[in-house]
Amino acid sequence: MGYPHEPHERETVVLSRYFGDAEARTYRGWVDRGGYEALRSVLGQAPADVIETVKESGLRGRGGAGFPTGVKWSFMPRDKTRPHYLCCNADESEPGTFKDREIMRWTPHALIEGCAIALHAIRAEVGYIYIRGEFTEPLRIMEAALAEAYEHGVLGANAMGSGIPLDLYIHRGAGAYICGEETALMNSIEGRRGNPRIKPPFPAAAGVFGLPTTINNVETLAAVPHIINRGAEWYAGLCLSNPRSKGTKLFSVCGNVARPGNYELTLGFPLGELIDALAGGVAGGRELKACIPGGSSVPILTADETRACILDYEGCMEQGTMMGSGGVIVFDDRADMVYQVARLTRFYAHESCAQCTQCREGTAWTTRILERILAGQGQARDLDLLLDLAEQMTGRTICVLSDSCAAPVVSGINKFRSEFEARIAPSRSTVAVG
Repeated sequence: MGYPHEPHERETVVLSRYFGDAEARTYRGWVDRGGYEALRSVLGQAPADVIETVKESGLRGRGGAGFPTGVKWSFMPRDKTRPHYLCCNADESEPGTFKDREIMRWTPHALIEGCAIALHAIRAEVGYIYIRGEFTEPLRIMEAALAEAYEHGVLGANAMGSGIPLDLYIHRGAGAYICGEETALMNSIEGRRGNPRIKPPFPAAAGVFGLPTTINNVETLAAVPHIINRGAEWYAGLCLSNPRSKGTKLFSVCGNVARPGNYELTLGFPLGELIDALAGGVAGGRELKACIPGGSSVPILTADETRACILDYEGCMEQGTMMGSGGVIVFDDRADMVYQVARLTRFYAHESCAQCTQCREGTAWTTRILERILAGQGQARDLDLLLDLAEQMTGRTICVLSDSCAAPVVSGINKFRSEFEARIAPSRSTVAVG
């Protein structure tokens, strides 16, 4: 799952062009493929000009929020009275998502180059790549690539002979989902407990070590060198639907499909076509029942909604869900949606940092109620209780982990209520949550 495949004719291959090419992992191999030309170019430009190029490209954050990257960079102070920092979020812990690890596995220098360009644009000298603790192979590959970048003078006190100091460090996480949240990530880098921070202040004003900081996702930063090399107009022209959603996106397809893996598509591609034409359709000749299009923390779609969904930020919102991280989880007609929702809530209950009462108690209570329903001990009032809990958990906490737990519960009950009601009926057999 997630390993390289022969590109489909409907894919727009940009970031994934060298997936599966072991030579692209090395410094020499990356340079032979045009690597570091973008960095060399921007080191001769004013930071404000680099930011303007990224703004004009329409690149939006690929970690889930979809905030315009160039605008985010522009929030950093223009003065250098204090140090500035960059944090690359390589924690990728969202269930159903496995695209960032492939960028690091096959094109580590693309990420390093993107980070270095961002450092220059936001007037920072130091950046941290925060890698998920379980990513042992990507970590090893990234460390080797980083050592090569220093050895060949790409990074250091005189980056590429420009006189500009650029330094990158790799920080390994310890496997906590919550550290994918940007402020918890910064706390972890500082050596503190990975709890999200209250905002404001926002990271651009007071981030890691209390200093101005920008946080970007792996896929976001890896796209930047391509924008510099081929131009903002080229990237902005990659659009199949809404003009606010531009460029390509890696979608991680998993679940009940014939060909799970990462597929790179121009935004605006139909979700149904991704599943049927690229991922080989629902495995075993079964029927599509449901789909989660953006990682486990977004609302579930029915089969009809899936067929109608367009994969861009606005198209997913029109169907009542979000594009999120692009983790597409497919369920066939055998799926027990009560069981699947319970699995998700159990994950969020386990991963809650327990800082906020609504999340600490709400995720635990939600999970206990669902497990009771699965055990054949549910009551008719439990469904209304779950919906009430979800309402109290949404929009009331420091971060959105609580909201992420509520989303599949609400969409699951609203769209597959008959399955929940059948579990409450006395004749229904029990299933343990595993």
